[in-house]
Amino acid sequence: MAEQAQDAVFQMQRVYIKDASLELPNAPQIFLEKTPPSIEVQVDVGAQRLAETIFESEVTVTVTAKIGDNVAFLVECKQAGIFEIANVPQDQFDPLLGILCPGMIYPYLRANVADLITRTGFPPVHLSDINFEQFYQQRLAAAQEAAAQEAGSTANA
Repeated sequence: MAEQAQDAVFQMQRVYIKDASLELPNAPQIFLEKTPPSIEVQVDVGAQRLAETIFESEVTVTVTAKIGDNVAFLVECKQAGIFEIANVPQDQFDPLLGILCPGMIYPYLRANVADLITRTGFPPVHLSDINFEQFYQQRLAAAQEAAAQEAGSTANA
């Protein structure tokens, strides 16, 4: 009797804030400034295996607002999700963890970051949409370039 192929499984089990911090190092003086702050946003993603078919995916955002050289506020938030992934072809596995999972988590992160910033007394910062496929490809290319440079420097040693 031939074995039947098992159906692929992909489902989100839980979404949660893994870490959040909010700093207003120059309050209350910063509220007297009339100039609007400049905003810098940094994004990172990560994933780890928790059990045979259970994985955690996370998206981290750091939002820094400055008025001149003074930090108005700094918000760091790490949103994570637990996903069950089973019977998925190996070539689709990394894109699931690097593209689809962060894409599912990110809307929760955007809402939480906007809420945290609103609580500072400053207007909310609404994070832009992210093309996680493009982000994944850029990270993949950077990792391949770093590996090639490492191989080149090792060969020259």
